[in-house]
Amino acid sequence: MFNSILESNSGTLSISTALICMGAAIIFGIIIALVHMYSTKCSKNFAITIAVLPLLVQVVIMMVNGNLGTSIAILGSFSLIRFRSMQGNSRELVSIFFAMAIGLAVGMGHIMYAFVFTLITSLALIILQKSSFGMKKNNEKSLKVTIAENLDYTNIFDDIFDKYTNNIELNKIKTTNMGSMFELSYNISLKNNINEKDFIDEIRTRNGNLTVNLGRVSTENEL
Repeated sequence: MFNSILESNSGTLSISTALICMGAAIIFGIIIALVHMYSTKCSKNFAITIAVLPLLVQVVIMMVNGNLGTSIAILGSFSLIRFRSMQGNSRELVSIFFAMAIGLAVGMGHIMYAFVFTLITSLALIILQKSSFGMKKNNEKSLKVTIAENLDYTNIFDDIFDKYTNNIELNKIKTTNMGSMFELSYNISLKNNINEKDFIDEIRTRNGNLTVNLGRVSTENEL
């Protein structure tokens, strides 16, 4: 079932076999591109790139007659290529490696294996993308508070945090306004059914109505 269709050719490659592999690579590439577009936003150029990438890899593999070592060395030159657009995020990199893996499998003649791999991986990507997997909880927030330099920031908001939060972590302290103020950056986990406006109002009362920012927690590089 998972045997290569190239095994019976004894080192020769027929036109019909090449066309079958090329057609399969194009179909799998389009499926990968559709899955990527369904699960995340992307440009038209990137979608086209993903769609044709399995075909390009498959052709390279067939040109070296299925020699895996030589083909990997050739594909290594792809690392020198940079997209003219901005650097991709991790989801785009997954699609690129996904497409290259399918192209490698088809180029070796394992079309059925490539089909099963495409089906399972596509379903996994869609399910994980649409589920809450990896998402931060809604009550996790980033808090930035500005206070005057004459205030002791070590425990100035402790009673307010005890009232409104389950967990608090002071990430960064920096001076602002020519050193006359401190900006405190926290990661906090708010208690359930907490009114965020009441929480901010109490912070503003304590810091003299200076700047208070409450927003979502951003991940490093937003990959």
